[in-house]
Amino acid sequence: MELFYLILEKLLLVGLIVSLSMVVAMYATWGERKVAAWLQDRIGPNRAGPFGLFQPLADGGKLFFKEEIIPLVSSKFLFILGPALAMITALLTSAVIPWSTPLHLFDRNIDLQVADVNIGILFVFGVVSLGVYGIMIGGWASNNKFSLLAAIRGASQMVSYELPMGLALIAVLMLVGDLRMSSIVANQLENGWHIIYQPLGFLIFFICALAECNRTPFDLPEAENELNFGYHQEYSSMKLGFYLFAEYINMFISGVVMASLYFGGYDIPFVNEASWGLNQNLLAIIGFVVLLSKAFFFVFVFMWIRWTIPRFRYDQLMKLGWTRLIPLALLNMILTAAIVLWLKK
Repeated sequence: MELFYLILEKLLLVGLIVSLSMVVAMYATWGERKVAAWLQDRIGPNRAGPFGLFQPLADGGKLFFKEEIIPLVSSKFLFILGPALAMITALLTSAVIPWSTPLHLFDRNIDLQVADVNIGILFVFGVVSLGVYGIMIGGWASNNKFSLLAAIRGASQMVSYELPMGLALIAVLMLVGDLRMSSIVANQLENGWHIIYQPLGFLIFFICALAECNRTPFDLPEAENELNFGYHQEYSSMKLGFYLFAEYINMFISGVVMASLYFGGYDIPFVNEASWGLNQNLLAIIGFVVLLSKAFFFVFVFMWIRWTIPRFRYDQLMKLGWTRLIPLALLNMILTAAIVLWLKK
């Protein structure tokens, strides 16, 4: 019976996280337009419902009811697999994130984390690295030279920027001594947020997150003025929608991961929540809202950068990754290792 309740809890939690990610992705498209309008002194979506809040529903309906086109010269199975893989990998990364403190319901403590595996952050990196296959397969299966060029760009970009991202993360793991995401958050609750100890590491991680999400100024795989809409040029209907949704889900999950690694996760800054005297469930809800707020802030910064900074040339993008970020990440890792060893003496 205990096993049944555990499986039921995890299934419900998975359903809630997937639903949350989809709703966030849907309304991130509305938020992107509103942020762009604000920065450009425009109004943005304002006709579909109050403040244009129904615009994402109209966009979703348009994609859902559009004609499904599969080019005759494409590899049909891989053409379908590409967007499906991109969407699956985008959603899988949320499985090891601790969303808040446990809830107490029906005389049980329910962890708001799908799986607290002992290689939690490595799981995130492993799944993120699989995301490039969605781009590569979609670009190659389209049998379009522009799509293929964009897919090759995307693959080389992700490989290049995963290296400094991983090196920046190693410095955090030296401070924690554990790969579990729950341990990384718990360490910050006790010793202070990692952004205080790792400002350079966070900056490197943030830049690499922009590149991993194919966001400006690293959106070379989707360079419309060079590659005619990039790797998903031949896609239509919900296959195109999956690619677009996957990008916004990746943005949201990247924000949650950065908040968990460097900004205390669900921790409320400058406050001792235990002194409030609130019950366990209310504290868990407050912690969940705090984590979402931090993630939404990063999503806003991603959007702000898109409408502020111009796109890099491809050679500039590769030069930044290999000759600037990797040496900086190595320096940060060596300095962190030296300080940790010195403090342990």
